[in-house]
Amino acid sequence: MTLVDTNVLVDILTGDPAWLDWSVESLDREAAKGGLFINEVIFAELSVRAESESKLAQALDILKIELQRTPTEALFLAGKSFARYRASGGIRTGVLPDFFIGAHALCAGAPILTRDTRRYRSYFPKVKLIAP
Repeated sequence: MTLVDTNVLVDILTGDPAWLDWSVESLDREAAKGGLFINEVIFAELSVRAESESKLAQALDILKIELQRTPTEALFLAGKSFARYRASGGIRTGVLPDFFIGAHALCAGAPILTRDTRRYRSYFPKVKLIAP
């Protein structure tokens, strides 16, 4: 299974002219390898652009993306990784979701399909990243 980052799904759901082709091709390739999933954080990030919860669920169903709950082990790891980030001078806002996503992928032994690799590479170097 592959954890799909928000940016890839936004590309597809909005028809982003710069990234749509790469995101669709990458999503299809990873789906053929064994399935796709997101967690609650990605679902929440996607909801910002969704008309309703049911429409978002329908879009995810069409894309054959499963919602998986984040295990407590990953939640704890996300907090510890974020604390390391803050201790090294990282900013406070807008980054915590990346730590939930990275920790979930690490604990699940899953790669992340993403276009934004910086924090994942730094704080979750054992996670395989599928990126341009």
